[in-house]
Order: sequence, then structure tokens, then C-alpha cells
Amino acid sequence: MSPLDNALLAIERACGSGSVIRDESLREGYAGDESETTPCIPEAVVRASSTEEVSQVMRAAFEHGVPVTPRGGGTGRVGGAVPVRGGIVLTFERMASIKHIDRNELTTRVQPGVITGELKRTVEEDLLYYPPDPNSRDSCAIGGNLATNAGGPRAFKYGVTREYVLGMEVVLADGTVLQLGHETKKGVTGYDLTALVVGSEGTLGIVTEATLRLIPKPEATVTLLACFSGLDEVAPAVQTLLSQGHVPSCIELLDSEAIRIVRPEAGLTIPDETKAILLVELDGEAGRLDGDLEVCGNALTDLGALEVLVAQTSGERDRLWASRRELSHSLRRQAKNKLSEDVVVPRTKMADLLRTCAELSDENELVIPTYGHAGDGNLHVNFLWDDPDQKRKVDDAVKRLFERVIELRGTLSGEHGIGVLKAPYLPMEQSLALIDLQQRIKDVFDPKHILNPGKIFPADAKRFHGVC
Repeated sequence: MSPLDNALLAIERACGSGSVIRDESLREGYAGDESETTPCIPEAVVRASSTEEVSQVMRAAFEHGVPVTPRGGGTGRVGGAVPVRGGIVLTFERMASIKHIDRNELTTRVQPGVITGELKRTVEEDLLYYPPDPNSRDSCAIGGNLATNAGGPRAFKYGVTREYVLGMEVVLADGTVLQLGHETKKGVTGYDLTALVVGSEGTLGIVTEATLRLIPKPEATVTLLACFSGLDEVAPAVQTLLSQGHVPSCIELLDSEAIRIVRPEAGLTIPDETKAILLVELDGEAGRLDGDLEVCGNALTDLGALEVLVAQTSGERDRLWASRRELSHSLRRQAKNKLSEDVVVPRTKMADLLRTCAELSDENELVIPTYGHAGDGNLHVNFLWDDPDQKRKVDDAVKRLFERVIELRGTLSGEHGIGVLKAPYLPMEQSLALIDLQQRIKDVFDPKHILNPGKIFPADAKRFHGVC
């Protein structure tokens, strides 16, 4: 028997009949994610039901040297859940419970398969709030959010996933189960391994349970949409709102290409000369929001907004956000191929980056719609193309985009992670010494390199990219 067969035999004994999937037609559903990474059909899929079963899976895999790729909702954009070395995909479909909500301590304990939107809706029934808000919240899972340190539109005011993780249960590559972090709001005992694991893309350990911090749900929310005739007006508008003491929960940006694509689906009546849109949301005490809304609206008008539209009802607000949340899928319908690059620059440098995108579009005859989170400078730059011969131009444009991001003192990934697709570019941002240090940390957690191999680090990604 092969090492894989021996491992699967041990896993099936520990996890029970039906936990291991070998049928190829079923395995195909676990081959890819929502990125351009070449799909790789795993040799087996394992559906674990508990921490103990995950531990047994890893013990068997470690003993026999079988690669294991953890998978949440499969909504990643950089190939993080693609099993580029084959082996086992470990999925958490059977570990999708909200185990406890503590209304007094403002915490919740959840399993990794919980869909983020389901968690948000559940705690809001108790007038509580879980702020991290990826646009794929109705399909992405908490485990994937932890792996990539996801943020979303509300990260500007409330922060990203890491800021809401108090503790977690983690299974290491050899099956060892660790309890990281604390149940309390404060705690500085030893190294902060909780923060290290969050954002490590499943390469250091597998989270089987997380204790997350909640906050009281804001009393009310208001949304407005401001249209501008030029991209240069966006950064000053954002800065003006902040200087007036407003901290919007969201400030979303759409450039002219994104507006062109989303306009028919959104049903928005906006001026034809609109080249940029800011979608601004305020939340807080109900008694103050009307006044804040008026002040913000007037400020945007004074800054040259062509028009400021206010969502008068929850239905109008939902329609605006539905268009924004579905924008990525709307873009995908525009061309045979779509690549979404998630970069961050200082807010004051957004106009510079947007000009670079326009230049790359003109020079390479590519459609490059850009949108994202203007409050924290996190922009999603999308490349759309039909002709396979254009791929070389896309690759060149992506490299030049990343070079410009680094020139502007930015970072190559805000919330999608590095995965396979961005791994070759990591040395643009990080020194070889820093990359080496991280690889040595990986060696300590995963000495046989069986946990989500082929991700993050350039040498690993180059070795496995496109071999499936």
C-alpha cells in the first residue's frame, strides 16, 4: 500500500465510514477556488467532525508524509485552498457550529466551517455585532477568514479579523492540539501565537475552534453615495470627512470602469460624467446620525461632488450594497478571464495608484476596473481579458502594478493572502532575511512541510505552480 493509502486507512478507522471521499467526480469539487490558480484534484477529501478527528487526520498524515490542504468556503482569490501537491483536502463542512454566545462577556465560540454571514446574522439577533465583513460573507467561512486575516469594507472603522480573535484551538502538523490565547480581553502570557496563526494561511496549524470578540450592535446605519468627476477628488474627500471628526464604518470606492460595469445591474441614476464613486456608510447612535449625515453630505458637495444620493430606506441601502458585494461576480461575467489583485497604499497615495492602473490599461489595451476600501487604501485591481495571447501583457501589468505599490510604501496583499499566485512577488516587499526567518518558523510548526505546502514562499510556489 502507498503512504496515502496507509494514511487514509488510519483516518477512516478514526473518523468513521463516509469521512473519506475517494470518488473522482466528488473530489473535483475541491480542486480549485475563486482564483486563476490551476485547479488540482486532490487524491482524497476528508470531512472531519471534531478537533479529535482533525488531530487523528494530522497524525496519520504526518506519520506517512501526506500533504494536507485545509479548506473553508473555497472563496479565496490567491489559490490558498488549492491542493497543489495533491494529497488530502481537509474540509470543515461538518464543523460548522456556533457553539456558544456569551452575552455578558461579549464573546462567541465557533467552529471553522461557520459561514461568516450566518455568524453575523445570528449574533445580531441578540443586538450584538461581529464587525469583520468580507464581501463574500454569505459564502466564505470563518476558518478561511482566520487563515487570511480577512477584513472587508468595515475594516476602516472596526479593524480586521485578527483584532477580534481572543483565542483558538489549533491542531499542529503532527496532530498535537494546542489552546492558544485567552478567554479574557487582556492577556500577555508568553508569545502571541494566536496573532501569528491568524493570517498564516493554514501553513502553521489548523484552527478547529475560535473564541471571537463581539461588540454591541450599532443602533442605526445610514448610507450615501457621492459621485465625482475625477479620481483626484477622492483622497481629499476622505481626508476631509476624517478631519471633521467623522469615522465612517465604510468608505468604498469605484472607478469609472467599475461604474460602467455595475451601473446597469445597480439601477443607479448617476451623472454621465461620473468618474469615481464613494459609497459612505455611517453607524452609531440613532439620534446623532441624521445630523452626521447632513454634515457629511454637505462636505462632499462642497468638495465638488456632482451629486450626493442618500439611501432613504433599508431597501435602498441593501440594493446599493448588493451591487457592491456582487461587483466581483459582475466583473467575472465581462470576460473569459479575471484576475483580482488586492493591494494597499496609504490613503493619500490612492490617486497615484489609480493613475497607474489607467496607464497600464491604456498601454496594454486591457480592461482594468478598480474598486475597494478607500478608508484604508485597500484597492482591488482587476484584470479582464478574453484572448489567451493577452496573458503575457497581464503578467507584465501585474508586475508593474506591484512595483508601483511598493514605491508608494504599500503592501502586496490587504486581505486575500499570498497563496500561490502572489508568492513569486513576495521578495518585492520582504527581504530575503525576513523570508528566511518565516520559513524557519514554518519548520518548527511543520517540520515535514505537509501543511498547505506550495503556498506563500516563492521557492515552494514556483516548484508546484501549474503542475496539476
